[in-house]
Amino acid sequence: MSSSPSAHAAPPKRTRTIVGFVVLGVLVIVVAATAWVGIRGLQAKDALETAVPLATSIKDQVVAGDSSAAAQTAAELAQYADTARSRTSDPIWRTYELLPFLGPNLVAVRQLAAVVDDLAQNAVTPLAALAGTIDLTDFKPVDGAIALQPLIDAQPSVTAANSAMARAATNVNAIKTNDVLDVVRGAVKRLQTVTVETSVTLDGLNRAVTLLPAMLGATDPRDYILLFQNPAELRSTGGIPGALALLHTDNGRIELTQQASSTSFPEYPAPVLPLGDDIRSIYGDITGQFIQNVSMTPDFAQSGALAREMWRLEFGVEANGVLSIDPVALSYLLDATGPIALATGDELNAGNAVQLLLSDVYARYSDPEQQDIFFAAAAGAVFDAVKSGNADPTKLIAALGRAATENRVMVWNAAEAEQNILAGTTLAGARPVSDDETNRFGLYLNDGTGSKMDVYLDVHTAIGQKTCRKDQRPQYALEVTLTNTAPADAATSLPPYVTGGGAFGVTPGNIKTLIAGYGTQAMQNLGLTRDGAEVPYHPAADAGYPVSSIGIELAPGGSTVLRFNWLGPEPFTGKIELRSTPLIALNEPTSLDFNC
Repeated sequence: MSSSPSAHAAPPKRTRTIVGFVVLGVLVIVVAATAWVGIRGLQAKDALETAVPLATSIKDQVVAGDSSAAAQTAAELAQYADTARSRTSDPIWRTYELLPFLGPNLVAVRQLAAVVDDLAQNAVTPLAALAGTIDLTDFKPVDGAIALQPLIDAQPSVTAANSAMARAATNVNAIKTNDVLDVVRGAVKRLQTVTVETSVTLDGLNRAVTLLPAMLGATDPRDYILLFQNPAELRSTGGIPGALALLHTDNGRIELTQQASSTSFPEYPAPVLPLGDDIRSIYGDITGQFIQNVSMTPDFAQSGALAREMWRLEFGVEANGVLSIDPVALSYLLDATGPIALATGDELNAGNAVQLLLSDVYARYSDPEQQDIFFAAAAGAVFDAVKSGNADPTKLIAALGRAATENRVMVWNAAEAEQNILAGTTLAGARPVSDDETNRFGLYLNDGTGSKMDVYLDVHTAIGQKTCRKDQRPQYALEVTLTNTAPADAATSLPPYVTGGGAFGVTPGNIKTLIAGYGTQAMQNLGLTRDGAEVPYHPAADAGYPVSSIGIELAPGGSTVLRFNWLGPEPFTGKIELRSTPLIALNEPTSLDFNC
């Protein structure tokens, strides 16, 4: 009788051999795949590390005007970016992305390479090619006209590049870096910074090439009112519009066709356009009754509409929009044009423009109309210098950019579609807009002295947030320190037109200022204090913004500290920023530490 085979008998030799080969084959495949991913990862790393410096080189070459070198460098960048993308997108790489620890790093590197490749192909390359066809000198006026065709031709490339840059900024911010190595996280953060900063610049360029041809009369002639805001007598968006002009544009040609001063406009018996209850409550009906007061509101769209209507009532011209600039911005432009000889025999230059226009003129002329005429003549001379085409275009663009960043240049178009192009930019002159990452506050000052004493008003600000409540709703504080730096004998040593001479009930030499602090639209107003004590103030709302306003009068040498307070609607750990009236001398806000 034969016995049964044992249940634990060894498998046949042939079976063991086959299993061994299978295991060995799997091991070989795993090792080979791992090596494949590792090698391609190193290749992608090398390509990305080579590509990043090339982007900086392209920027430098474009700025230097070496468009051929920029195009060649852009081609190299595109090649390296394509290498990085291709090395990180094959099926083996994607399979390894499923592994713990290693996988999140591979995903982040693949996404990083894809963003760089998208930028190289769809933003950098077309812009480098555009740089080869456009020179900054193309935009210098010739016989008083700017060539519009280069701007029109640039629109498709700039718009496409802007879309690619915006897409890249979104995609790189979506890369998850919680579970990746520090080297990968650092690379992602560097690209995030570059894309955000560059997208802001490119977005501005895209708006410019889209809007400028229309405003310069590419399709039809245009008329724009130009307000010269004088910060020696403060208003929310800058200063009193003491001088005005009418600009006419037609197919790139710009002419200053008419000049006027504040004395050209009467006191209107009622606001020339309906004012909302918010504006009337905080700034009064006078905002729409005097040309000098149209800029009391921090909403330049409202100011522009009021100025446009007043100009129509007095001169019969319904302008296409309103522009604004101040003497500090003019001084920036003078750095590009060089010194200008005025008919009065004065030399106007970047160094003396602010002093001459905001101080010396009042000592020289006692008649307000003569002061406005001098100011208008100086502004007209700067306009002529820019229009002549002799200004350095690089310095001119830098000057306008700096002035816009400081809120010294604003634009309002009566056509809503055109104004929408400027939405969200400092040029639009809107109230501060907050988002998920940043809460933006507003501080606006209006002169209450009825004079030009604000050259002596020193303003320092500090802003902070602190969370003390159990529900984690943060409290916010904006601290404003105002000082009257006028000489002790200002009442007698300064001209009456500068001190006001007591005409509006303010002691000569004193400075009266109306200050309004704006929280964000969802915040609860907690009021304000002065020098640490509670004082009466005017609580209000402006377009949903919680506002506290107060009037302060300071004698020479006097100083006071106001603190505006708000409570946030929900937990917030983002950034805080302040937008304020552009003063003659800007002081950046400091960080405020306070107790809840």
